[in-house]
Amino acid sequence: MSIENEYDLQSLRKIGRIVAQCLQYMGSKLEPGITTLELDQLGQSFLEKHGAVSAPKKVYNFPGTTCISVNEEAAHGIPSSKILAAGDLVNIDVSAELNGYFADTGGSFIIPPESNLKRNLCIATKRALEMALREARAGRPLNVIGKAIQKEAYKNNLTVIENLGSHGVGRALHEEPDFIPGYYDPKDKRILKENQVITIEPFLSTGAREVFDTGDGWTLATGKQFLTAQYEHTMVITKGKPLIMTLPA
Repeated sequence: MSIENEYDLQSLRKIGRIVAQCLQYMGSKLEPGITTLELDQLGQSFLEKHGAVSAPKKVYNFPGTTCISVNEEAAHGIPSSKILAAGDLVNIDVSAELNGYFADTGGSFIIPPESNLKRNLCIATKRALEMALREARAGRPLNVIGKAIQKEAYKNNLTVIENLGSHGVGRALHEEPDFIPGYYDPKDKRILKENQVITIEPFLSTGAREVFDTGDGWTLATGKQFLTAQYEHTMVITKGKPLIMTLPA
């Protein structure tokens, strides 16, 4: 979507704050012994308390409120009876709708103790998001986003998951521009526009370049020898710094 007035901006900011706070809340509840379903139920209660509706459930009939992916799972993990353990790398993706506006956020968490590998992967992925945010300006090529992410990945001897990417959001969970790659595509001639609403969500891995369906129709994973981290914000493109909608406060 494109922000057309102050009401659009404030409405998007409101749902953005809710999903950001939900992500923060769920992350604070991670501990050995909790199941991904119990974690998801905490997220469901949080969204309901704030009047928001799970976007993947509403739009795609996803079998959960949030997506929770563990270790080699990169995205769209279904909440289940899976018990989380010390050292697990857990990605939580929270997207929701309120009054016709959608926001999408995500983050990776490590249940202590942290290994250097997992810590460095998360730091680099978060840094890749920050670098992409610096480049995302109205009038610039859209592919500067992937270029910044790829540069940060290579600097840290990591790979980019090439079949997962960012996307437009706002009036729907997924809208134009559709697939925004996390790598540099010189053939992509699209231009970022002022007031455009998009996500940026780098997926960096310890060696994988693609994910595959694990067989449940939703969960996307790499081989078990790899790990993947993701961080995501919803934002409004401007001539200067993007306006980040998914901040907890």
